[in-house]
Amino acid sequence: MFRKILIANRGEIACRIIRTAKRMGIATVAVYSDADALSPHVRMADEAVRLGPAPAAESYLRADLILEAAKATGADCIHPGYGFLSERESFARACEDAGIAFVGPPPGAIAAMGDKIQSKKLAKAAGVNVVPGFLGEIESTDDAVRIASEIGFPVMMKASAGGGGKGMRLAWGEGDVREGFEAVRREGLASFGDDRVFIEKFIESPRHIEIQVLGDKHGTVLYLGERECSIQRRHQKVVEEAPSPFVTPEMRQAMGEQAVALAKAVGYHSAGTVELIVSGADPTGKSFYFLEMNTRLQVEHPVTEMVTELDLVEEMIRVAAGEPLRIGQDDVRLDGWSIETRIYAEDPYRGFLPSTGRLTRYRPPASRDGVRVDDGVAEGSEVSMFYDPMIAKLVTHGSTRGEAINRQVEALDRFELSGLGNNIDFLSAIMQHPRFRDGHLTTGFIAEEYPEGFTGTEPDAALARKLAVAGVLVSVLRADRDARIDGQLGPPIRPNAARIAQLGDQRFEVVVSGEGGERRVSIDGSGPVPVALDWRFGEAMARLRFEGEDLSLRIRPTLTGARMTTRGATHEVRVSLPRVFELSRHMLHKEPPDLSRLLICPMPGLLTRLGVKRGDRVEAGQVLGTIEAMKMENNLRAPKAATIGAVHAAVGDSLPADFVILEFE
Repeated sequence: MFRKILIANRGEIACRIIRTAKRMGIATVAVYSDADALSPHVRMADEAVRLGPAPAAESYLRADLILEAAKATGADCIHPGYGFLSERESFARACEDAGIAFVGPPPGAIAAMGDKIQSKKLAKAAGVNVVPGFLGEIESTDDAVRIASEIGFPVMMKASAGGGGKGMRLAWGEGDVREGFEAVRREGLASFGDDRVFIEKFIESPRHIEIQVLGDKHGTVLYLGERECSIQRRHQKVVEEAPSPFVTPEMRQAMGEQAVALAKAVGYHSAGTVELIVSGADPTGKSFYFLEMNTRLQVEHPVTEMVTELDLVEEMIRVAAGEPLRIGQDDVRLDGWSIETRIYAEDPYRGFLPSTGRLTRYRPPASRDGVRVDDGVAEGSEVSMFYDPMIAKLVTHGSTRGEAINRQVEALDRFELSGLGNNIDFLSAIMQHPRFRDGHLTTGFIAEEYPEGFTGTEPDAALARKLAVAGVLVSVLRADRDARIDGQLGPPIRPNAARIAQLGDQRFEVVVSGEGGERRVSIDGSGPVPVALDWRFGEAMARLRFEGEDLSLRIRPTLTGARMTTRGATHEVRVSLPRVFELSRHMLHKEPPDLSRLLICPMPGLLTRLGVKRGDRVEAGQVLGTIEAMKMENNLRAPKAATIGAVHAAVGDSLPADFVILEFE
């Protein structure tokens, strides 16, 4: 077995690998950029080596520096994690040449599967179903338009070396091809150093299913069941689960056997994933097609670990050390259900724009009782524009799919995160969505169910009652506290006085009686019934026990009541005495400012293109420029037909969020 392992990665995957290595008694070496000098993975490792400046091209993508670090620290193996150098044949080969074991597949398998065009040809030869398409090289936009028309719209344009949702565009017609082809080439070149693009038929009502394979150096290859990754946004996975609610045992076997055949055809060993697209419109489940093979550990590997009780990182290390697999295909069992949600630094209330900044508060739920959190940040960590926006992975397990979903909802309610935009509310909304709970999934789920964007989840009647009670209890606790402070605000309001709690258009009359932990509550004349709020001023998390149920929520007192976050939304509860409530109806409301004359930078990023100047006439929807952030291009469009007035930015400027790029006349 190895003595020391270097992890050629950062963040949560580096921490994940370090934990397993320490459990196996293997010393660990972390590498880091200047942006990550204080990151948890650096502190967790036994040793740490600086690579260089923050940009990945000057640090985590420098194979020469990583190999120097391995030699300097005496590491006898390198685990690449995912992303960065994990699927670079040249890096795996350089490790071999240096006499350092690469914890992953052989270089030949990486090369064969890393080229999306070549991999589809190999898959077809191995008897694997492939999507109809054009696998040759495409020289120009005009060629792309012709090829797409011959295949038949809709089509998907993909960077040959792409992955992780980068370098992909869906085209419903010629206009989409002309607008998106060059963007795909640029993203492929920027992210993977390869600007080749291929085009294939887009499968309508698609479900994204992937098969986890595991092989050793002795010729044994197993499939460990499937994961469903259909909940995606811009081709980037948001929710994953194992097993799939769509896949039957017969489908699982057919998919698994084809995945194993492909892995054997390229001499694969270590952990890997064969990704498939499945037509949800085919009730037989036979219409599944090969997409690509990821020759590395997947971000979503924890859900497979939870249902198989295997540690895939440990298995990869043992395979790299030459050990045979300790199980056979008949030993693989899927126990229960597991779901993973990805906590991203993005603002779903502003079109999922990337968010950067410092985590001023970071308190994830504890990893226990069917809940697991994989992360690589801590309170005070900074999420920068240089790397992927994922903050953490929340994984739950249950004996049934419903139990795993319910644990997700509860754990998301207990996830404290502030300082930057995040998608926790959105993830909770997905978990509660009837269509998700019924398992009717496609890769278009988010676009179909949130066509106008995400605005939060409206509380049903039962939740509204709970929030009203919680808001009034906060008011009562405030009155109790004021009464204990000598001379504070005069005589306190009687605890049993009626209060009006208002949530939007909903209104409740609430009376709280009793003291301390023996409180009772009446709502609109009904009751009283027992109630308890486990919360103190200064704390964010609270737990309400009411009507036989517990509700976790985050509370922030306001001048007029409380702002409470739970079940996929932040709810403003206004609390007042009945007389004050009646008078408040006569208050004037301030109108928001008119921003329609401004093109505002929607996120921190680099202005890479600005195609207009003062005096130009533009039409509604016209692309005016491009902002690059979190390794993705984001087009800026004209909100209306107008003439360009003042221009306040230039190509190459690094802009903050809400910066006014230009004005319309």
